[in-house]
Amino acid sequence: MLFDRDGTLIRDVPYNSDPNLVEPVPGARRALDRLRRAGLPMGIVSNQSGVAKGIISPEALGEVNARVEELLGPFDVWAVCPHDDGDGCECRKPAPGLVVRAARTLGVAPGDCVVIGDIGRDVAAAHAAGARAILVPTAVTLPEEVAAAPEVAPDLGAAVDMVLDGAGVGTPREGDEGGLAGQGGGADGAA
Repeated sequence: MLFDRDGTLIRDVPYNSDPNLVEPVPGARRALDRLRRAGLPMGIVSNQSGVAKGIISPEALGEVNARVEELLGPFDVWAVCPHDDGDGCECRKPAPGLVVRAARTLGVAPGDCVVIGDIGRDVAAAHAAGARAILVPTAVTLPEEVAAAPEVAPDLGAAVDMVLDGAGVGTPREGDEGGLAGQGGGADGAA
């Protein structure tokens, strides 16, 4: 199980360098604890371009990530891309590098992973790595990202249900024009 951090597990505070601003999304701890009880290894795959831009120090990023673990429990792997879009790295989502690196660290094939995220970059990175993707839309998720996602869940708890129940197909979109995209709140989609 791999998760995007900002907007998926915690409220998206753009370029957050303050651990005191870390706020889990509703139900996050409960959903993660269900996965832990099921024995599933878990990791974070997160773009953090604020490091490349000089807005966040690597030390501050580590403090924020430590606060995430304090509030949500431990993760088996953290795969973080500190680069910006123009850096040409292989790890920044939508490239598959973070998913591949996290899967390798967990000792599983990328195709055995499920990536849960809130924007199209998360879904694209999962697919590029051969992993399953579940989109949990927030206010920053574009309608076309929702339409293109093969699996969509209204919230993190429902996404975990899909994994634990072995659901192969996401929630139907008929009659739900854009309804999911207005839920929750990220700020800039840069995560």
